[in-house]
Amino acid sequence: MTLRAVVKGVGHYLPERVVPNTEFEATLDTNDEWIKARSGIERRHFAAEGETTSSMASAAARAALKDAGLEPSDIDAIVLATSTADLTFPSAATMVQAELGMENGFAFDVQAVCAGFIYALSNANALILSGQAKRVLVIGAETFSRIMDWTDRSTCVLFGDGAGALVMEASEQDGTAQDRGILATDLNSDGRHKELLYVDGGVSTGTTGYLRMQGNQVFRHAVEKLASTATKAMERAGITPGDVDWIVPHQANIRIIQGTAKKLGLPMENVVVTVQDHGNTSAASIPLALSVGRARGQIKDGDLIVTEAIGGGLAWGAVVLRW
Repeated sequence: MTLRAVVKGVGHYLPERVVPNTEFEATLDTNDEWIKARSGIERRHFAAEGETTSSMASAAARAALKDAGLEPSDIDAIVLATSTADLTFPSAATMVQAELGMENGFAFDVQAVCAGFIYALSNANALILSGQAKRVLVIGAETFSRIMDWTDRSTCVLFGDGAGALVMEASEQDGTAQDRGILATDLNSDGRHKELLYVDGGVSTGTTGYLRMQGNQVFRHAVEKLASTATKAMERAGITPGDVDWIVPHQANIRIIQGTAKKLGLPMENVVVTVQDHGNTSAASIPLALSVGRARGQIKDGDLIVTEAIGGGLAWGAVVLRW
């Protein structure tokens, strides 16, 4: 028998405010068609005043716990992926722990920008396989609207806010590629590419800063690195692209999603796409897509899923799991 980290529940939260592309036309030299043609994005959600990363993460966590049929007291750990925590410290994860009324266990944040949820899921997997936790709440949550330069049309139209969560649980499986749960992970980073995607401020520099991106260069790296990490993870899991039911990619740009699927030899019919409705929600995008894909009836029990992401760092990675 082999211990696996299995998905027990999933949920998400989106702010009430929906911002269509047309809303940017009043302040920027842009329009709906220009944004859709370059990104596939049609609308996104922005957090309300007073709404924070931890509050959205807590809402997504409650939805995932409800789906799992569990209480906060059943959870041993919280791993929260975010680049936009409420405060410099404490971690947003401990704030969620308090909000849920969870007095046991431990909680911490993971920061790998858009690849954050892949890193968080890999950490949760390691906690479960090592016996340090039986059930882990894995959350991705972001308020990227708070770090946008609203004069930069190349970036501010791309991002949105939201949160998604998975409950992962230890389960004894047979040790084959037919097992439920996480079958393989692959993580990578290369700090030489910092200038391609970063925020030009931080605690030690004394400013909050704004997101800066060299979009063409990020695109060039993204398709190659996403296809490569997905392939490595599939090889480790002992599967081929033909075995995959769904790719659930980081929802950054429809052209990156299409390019990666093509490089992997999989049709878009096998890709869960939510970028048109949410924009790029960074670390929240994959759990959001998993939750929405499940709610749509796309993702079913037993489905084999490859999920991959790339973000600032550069940091990128993939996870293969069976639902």
